[in-house]
Amino acid sequence: MWAVNTTELATTPDTRARTIVVLASGQGSLLKAIAAGAGDSYTVGAVVCDRHCPAADWAAGQGLPCFVVGLAPGADRAEWNRRLAETVAAVEPDLVVSAGFMKILGPEFIDRFHGSILNTHPALLPSFPGAHAVADALAYGVTVTGCTVHEIDEGVDTGRIVAQVAVPVLPGDSQEVLHERIKVEERALIVTVLQAADPMHPTITG
Repeated sequence: MWAVNTTELATTPDTRARTIVVLASGQGSLLKAIAAGAGDSYTVGAVVCDRHCPAADWAAGQGLPCFVVGLAPGADRAEWNRRLAETVAAVEPDLVVSAGFMKILGPEFIDRFHGSILNTHPALLPSFPGAHAVADALAYGVTVTGCTVHEIDEGVDTGRIVAQVAVPVLPGDSQEVLHERIKVEERALIVTVLQAADPMHPTITG
């Protein structure tokens, strides 16, 4: 069952298709789901990666504008955030979606797009933030976990929760098996949020 952890707001639906920039670092499964869900409500204006990766290759193969903004070991992190922000800003996006992006965004980026950056996380925040959410949930022994779409702020997975969906932990679940089941819901949830009239304050039922 879908669940929303925000108060429903009265809004006037925006009939213009929003431009989304997707940040990605890995295989691109979330990116592919977001691209497949594009249409009247949103379009993928560009994909921006921090490294050459399968997500970048897939985007290029689909004809999506794709940019790689690399961060060399020991490089100035603030300068990288500024370069990343300039690359994204050139697309003039309405929303930025971190979809498996494996770099923590700094204030130079967050301040530029404050209130317009979404992230997906494989746990029911505020429980189990960080990079090992699925393993942490299993180690704690919970019987229910899930996934969250939230705003990105200066903390690690501390931004305002936009939407969540629960996923049961089944007897015998390994980290890999549970994570794959969460990913199915994660992909569906981010598309549902992006297709909402107001993605930052969606009304999701079902």
